[in-house]
Amino acid sequence: MPHGKRIAELLIDIGAVKLSVDPPFTWTSGIKSPIYCDNRMIYSHPEARNFVVDALVGRVNALHIDPDVIAGTATAAIGWAALVAHKMELPFVYVRSKPKEHGTQKRIEGDLKPGKDVVLIEDLLSTGGSAISSVDALRTEGGATVADVVAIFSYEMLSSAEKAQESQVKLHPLSGFTTLLEVALEQGRLTAEEVADVARFAGDPEHWGK
Repeated sequence: MPHGKRIAELLIDIGAVKLSVDPPFTWTSGIKSPIYCDNRMIYSHPEARNFVVDALVGRVNALHIDPDVIAGTATAAIGWAALVAHKMELPFVYVRSKPKEHGTQKRIEGDLKPGKDVVLIEDLLSTGGSAISSVDALRTEGGATVADVVAIFSYEMLSSAEKAQESQVKLHPLSGFTTLLEVALEQGRLTAEEVADVARFAGDPEHWGK
C-alpha cells in the first residue's frame, strides 16, 4: 500500500479523520463507530489534495489494464475522479446513487460508450455497497468492463471484501484502518489499549458500539 502511512498522517493532521472511543460517532446507518472520515476536507488543502491525486493516478497506472474512462461515485468521489481523469487526460463520467427521477432516468452522467474499460474512483470504502452498486450500473447501463475500484481510504470491513469478491472486482485503497491506527498510536492520539479496542470495530462494526 504505497503512500498509505503518509495519507493516514494527512487525514489525521487536517482533521479529515476523527477518532473517539468514548463517546463514539454514530453513522447514518446507526452504526456506532470510533472513527469518522470525511475526505471532502482534503479538497480544501492543496498540498494534501495534490498528494492524494498523484497517489490515485499512480495506483491507476499500476493496474493490469490501461483504462479508457475514469468514473467517480456521486457525490463524494466526483471531484477526485475528475481530477484523476484530468491528470491522465482521460474521459470522465460519474455514477448517481440512484436513477434520475425525470428525463432519461439514468444513473451514469457523461458520455460513456459501450465496451470501454473503466476504473471507478471511490473516496471511502466502508461496507462496499456504494462502490459495488456503481460498478453494477457501469456494467449494466453503461456496457462497461469494470474490474477495479481505487479508493482513498478503507475501513477494511469484511463486508466490502465479500461484496467485491461476489462482483468480481478488486478494491485498491491507498490507505486503511490498520495503518491509521498505527499512526494514531505513534502520534499519541490513542493509547495501546484504545487501539486494541478500536481495532475490533472493522471485524464486527454492528456490535462494536454495543
